[in-house]
Amino acid sequence: MRRSASPLSLVLLGLGVFLLVLAPLLAWYVEPRAKRTPIDVESTTVLTGTGSYFDQQALKTRKGEKLTVTRRVLGNVAESDKHDVAVWDVSQTIDTPTTLKRDDPRKSFQWTTERWVTDPRTNRPVHCCEESPAPFAGEAYLKFPFDVEERGYTWWDSTLGDTVPLRHTGRERVKGHEGLRFSGSVDPVRVGHRQVPGLLVDEPERGQVQAEEWYANEDIDLVVDQRTGRLLRVSIAPRVTLRAPGGEKDAVTLLRSDKLEFTDATQREQVRLAARDGRKLQLVGETAPLAGAAAGVPLALSGAVLAARGRRPRRGTPGHAQNDETSGR
Repeated sequence: MRRSASPLSLVLLGLGVFLLVLAPLLAWYVEPRAKRTPIDVESTTVLTGTGSYFDQQALKTRKGEKLTVTRRVLGNVAESDKHDVAVWDVSQTIDTPTTLKRDDPRKSFQWTTERWVTDPRTNRPVHCCEESPAPFAGEAYLKFPFDVEERGYTWWDSTLGDTVPLRHTGRERVKGHEGLRFSGSVDPVRVGHRQVPGLLVDEPERGQVQAEEWYANEDIDLVVDQRTGRLLRVSIAPRVTLRAPGGEKDAVTLLRSDKLEFTDATQREQVRLAARDGRKLQLVGETAPLAGAAAGVPLALSGAVLAARGRRPRRGTPGHAQNDETSGR
């Protein structure tokens, strides 16, 4: 007797095997390749707070003023594709109430431009493509690596020109979205020199002096999305001062704030982007593989059982008729 599998059994078996193959493929091949730092990024983050700054026109420090830090990030797709890296061009301005009204970043209180180059898979720095600052180091800069762990990280501080150790300090919700919290600080350290009138640093007998520029950051507080490494909330307390050459006391406060923090609008946008990207990674790495495996097993088993049973031969075939005649003799 000839037995053949039904079309339904073959369809079920094929679909089940396809889903069982697809599940690990998504989890072990597709998801790791989806965890890459985006290169076509274009974003703006804003920190605000109150503090002090040195007014060069009035030659005095103004206190209790609103300070605004605006960072614009633009991905350089051409350079990134050429070297298989993530190249981000960054422009940052610090504005006072007066300079904030101006559209030209060159007229802000302070304007800096940087080029960050990282490995899109590990988030580690890559030293190429006219990076600036050069070289830089650490594990976290404008973002953390994917799948952030509950441990300490090294954070690059451009003003310091070095890394800052951050310690994991628990979890915190930002606009309803939970992230990992990291904290650190920078003790006062000399970061450079600046030529100023001696009178400015309490040395009136000297015309011009190479004053020492000192920097500190008393409270670095970050909340990071664990899956994507995106910064949900940033709070810093920078202090930049001048001292007389060899001096032990601050003579002039160039910039100081006890707290500069992401605005509510920036926090909401960061949370939205983290949730969106997190859902995509979860779909590819967890939801789809689990669903595929859960559906593939019963489909493959059902198809295999039906194929094994085959189609029962019909009565009345020539073989049956011959047997009946023989049995009736």
